[in-house]
Amino acid sequence: MILSFFEAVNNMNTAVNNIVWGVPMLALMIGAGVYFTLRSRFFQVFRARHIANSTIFAIFKKKSVTTVKNKKAISQFQAMATALAGALGTGNIAGVATAITIGGPGAIFWMWISAFFGMMTGYSENVLGMYYRKKNAAGEWAGGPMYYLSHGLGEKRGLRVLAKPFAVLFAVFCVLASFGIGNMTQANSIATSLEASFSIHPLATGIALAALVGVVIIGGVKRIAAVTEKIVPFMAVVYIALTLFICFANIKEIPAAFTSIFRGAFGISAVAGGVSGAMLKEALTIGLKRGVFSNEAGLGSSVLVHTSADVQEPAIQGMWSIFEIFLDTILMCSLTALAILTTGVAGTLNNAGERLDGAPLVAEAFSKTFGGASGSIVAVSVLFFAFATLLGWSFFGTKALEYLVPKKGAINAYKALFVVFIVVGSSMDLSLVWHIADTLNGLMAFPNLIGILALSGTVFKITRNYSDRNIKRKKKNVKPMLSAFPNLNTEQNT
Repeated sequence: MILSFFEAVNNMNTAVNNIVWGVPMLALMIGAGVYFTLRSRFFQVFRARHIANSTIFAIFKKKSVTTVKNKKAISQFQAMATALAGALGTGNIAGVATAITIGGPGAIFWMWISAFFGMMTGYSENVLGMYYRKKNAAGEWAGGPMYYLSHGLGEKRGLRVLAKPFAVLFAVFCVLASFGIGNMTQANSIATSLEASFSIHPLATGIALAALVGVVIIGGVKRIAAVTEKIVPFMAVVYIALTLFICFANIKEIPAAFTSIFRGAFGISAVAGGVSGAMLKEALTIGLKRGVFSNEAGLGSSVLVHTSADVQEPAIQGMWSIFEIFLDTILMCSLTALAILTTGVAGTLNNAGERLDGAPLVAEAFSKTFGGASGSIVAVSVLFFAFATLLGWSFFGTKALEYLVPKKGAINAYKALFVVFIVVGSSMDLSLVWHIADTLNGLMAFPNLIGILALSGTVFKITRNYSDRNIKRKKKNVKPMLSAFPNLNTEQNT
């Protein structure tokens, strides 16, 4: 009955998806990233060394990065790992393969563009999230786009009327999106991969996966963070090592792979010559969509967990977002793409005469190097990636619902429904699941992007304040900008 319902709305969802992800939305997504990049004077490039020293390298230098003073908060590293868990899902494997299958190799270039400018979008939304976060009744940090939309826009003359509606819209879309981008797509990819590699029935996979996720998410953010901080580094290192091995095994094909990416990005046909507008449009649209699905910059989702970090400076947690997007899309998605392109498996047909897509296409690429074990390797990779995403998005949805209905009963009901949808998603048609996820992504991004653009002045003030005190060190006695709320500003500064 549930499956029939989703199949019945497929046509309507496709129409809505085309509207949501039309030219205006794509222009808004990229335009926001370009704006923040230019206004910050390419902060992600010219402050790259400081960003690295304040994030990934700080793990080995500063104990405060991996520990907490506030027992109801999580560490900076745990916040990044949980946010990355929400992003490092099937978008890095199945999503990249889908982008190449539908949009051609050129789609990868537009994924890079999405990530490069998205770094500053992600930075900005997380800076605002930290600046406008509050304490909830349990003494835990409560933050996210809902708070900077309601409080930040509420301070802007002419925009106050939009503040509360935008905050509510974002929270509603986030709760719905958690069942799409963070649930059904992940469960579907896991079930498909395990069925193809180990002949495990999708329903059995869904039930087992639902049980595992349920055990973890019932423990709240502390338990989710404890799991993700172990899973994310492990799976990232292993997957990077495997894809690098494939690239080195086919190193002679790397120049041709990059050539196909750049030619395809601008619609240059290698067969007929000249420029194809349809080819360009398809590569650009699919590349940007998959880029957003992969790194989630502009959606505001990662803010929901970054704001739980035990750190004072908004800019520091913002820089973790820059590193997160670099690792997710620039590095890991690129390695998946190169594994596919250097092995020449793009366009391979299955036994039914259909082009391989998603995880099976990546498995075919791995088979060229690892032989019969390839299917198992990809299936296990998808399992770890998608499982982490399920955990991350369960928390995102929980925090969004908490803003709408701050009652324990509602939160518990959401968690139970989230677990049920894992079983549903494992048995659904892949194309329908992706379409639903794309639509919800766009609906969720709209109020968030409008909000961070309207509050961009605050982002730049906080960044200059941080830079004056920690990078340039030219100005003394500069009062830190830690919180929009005076009592919390004092509390965090002690």
